[in-house]
Amino acid sequence: MIYASKSNFWVNLMTEPIKLLVLFGGRSGEHAVSLMSARSVLDSADKKRYQVLQVGITQEGRWLTGENALAAFESGRQAELSDAVVLNENGSAALFSRDGEKLHKVSKIDVVFPVLHGSFGEDGTMQGLLEVLDLAYVGAGVLGSSAAMDKAVTKHIVGADGTPVLDFKVFNRSEIHTDIAKVAEESEKIAAYPLFVKPANLGSSVGITKAKNHAELLEGLALAARYDRRVLVERGIPAREIEVSVLGNDNPIVSLPGEIFPGAEFYTYTDKYYSGDPELAIPAELTDVQTAMIQANAIKAYRALDCAGMARVDFLMDKNTNQIYFNEVNTIPGFTRISMYSKLWTASGMEYSQLIDKLIDLALERKADKDQTLRRYEA
Repeated sequence: MIYASKSNFWVNLMTEPIKLLVLFGGRSGEHAVSLMSARSVLDSADKKRYQVLQVGITQEGRWLTGENALAAFESGRQAELSDAVVLNENGSAALFSRDGEKLHKVSKIDVVFPVLHGSFGEDGTMQGLLEVLDLAYVGAGVLGSSAAMDKAVTKHIVGADGTPVLDFKVFNRSEIHTDIAKVAEESEKIAAYPLFVKPANLGSSVGITKAKNHAELLEGLALAARYDRRVLVERGIPAREIEVSVLGNDNPIVSLPGEIFPGAEFYTYTDKYYSGDPELAIPAELTDVQTAMIQANAIKAYRALDCAGMARVDFLMDKNTNQIYFNEVNTIPGFTRISMYSKLWTASGMEYSQLIDKLIDLALERKADKDQTLRRYEA
């Protein structure tokens, strides 16, 4: 694929390996998940098509690089690595390692794959940095990333666009710390138990509680407030959990829907990343009308949030009424081979390595499109 541009940059990508920077780790409760996703990407990326560069971010925010940076993170040997710096050098970005006060250029960078889940990676902050560096990168931009990251903001936007969402309220950490009893009282006005309590800006089911009584609600509020300054409380229903994967920029496509049958009362962190084989139905047992409705609402939400590259869009279906509710969007979903996002595309006819190629193509396509934007006023 060749992309139009003012320079020969994109054409040059056809004649030499693409310099792909895989960025992983991060200052998030999903740090460990990121390492697992990055391992799948590194093991599957086409070594002939890409020259892969590795940068890991510690939970304290330190950037580190080395030939086997991911392995060092996986085994706790970060001391073997060098500090990493990414700079825009004469109009193009490059990776440098730092030795004391000296910088050593490692390589230029063509495109970044931020395999960073949660805060400081999926929430628009990293995307803003990559925009400033004028880099192509996989996934949604600043607006889509930040809007989709906050579950409450997402529900406000998608709900305003006409898609049904469950009743919810949002509370700040300061409210919970100051008067948790009042927050619990307000939460109980949403609906009868059960109520779900979630950190508004975190994924992978980290910090989520299904509260079936007042005591569990108090515990859930305290837990969620540890992970985020905004906490979402929403009505619980006897739900089927339906997910679809979306892929694309201006003209996204959607996968077959899949259904998750949680081992616990909801789809937990352990189910997602450690069970190895959560019970799934791909495709989900739905009518053609239900499938079409879910797929259409997934595309609708994707566009409303200005997503790009990829996202997994999750829905809940009430087991008693069959009413379908939008749940959330993940702009950098779990990306291991056993993650739902990749499994849905495999079932839809796209293998994992092909998915990586497509996402990088989409990142380059989006960068070429942005390069056409006029940056100075012309009368």
